[in-house]
Amino acid sequence: MIPDDLKKRLSDDIAAAETPRERAVAVMYAFQNHYGYMSDAAMVEAAALLGMAPAELEELATFYNFIYREPVGHYVIHICDSIVCHLHGYDFLMDHLCKRLDIQVGGTSRDGLFTLLPVCCIGFCDHAPAMLVNRVMYGRLTPEGVDVILEHLRKGEDVPTSPV
Repeated sequence: MIPDDLKKRLSDDIAAAETPRERAVAVMYAFQNHYGYMSDAAMVEAAALLGMAPAELEELATFYNFIYREPVGHYVIHICDSIVCHLHGYDFLMDHLCKRLDIQVGGTSRDGLFTLLPVCCIGFCDHAPAMLVNRVMYGRLTPEGVDVILEHLRKGEDVPTSPV
């Protein structure tokens, strides 16, 4: 159950919308931020708040890459696998991340810190290869730069804007 203050804020936001459906993604993000991912229980709770069927929300959730229906790590790494990033070293970086984190694509590290997911494009083509970590963009990545980013994140530190 979400906290009363969050429920009130979301209810007010939904009431101010022309239709509840237009707030569905924002509500799912709020629930996900609270629970860590959109569990089945969270989906039912969010649907009730919106006056929608859970199946309707499920349709939306499966469309968006950033709605997580399974538990994810504290840091979700979305590595761009667009053609531009492929041309600039995506495969090498993906292999490096998998080895460094000791996971496969789609997996979460044993310590629960990192989940590695591909995403079709993040619109950062002029900085390829690129990735998002919890919606923060990093570009012109090298294995050394990725290592610096991961090290700062492991320590809970801010990542320098130019990691290398």
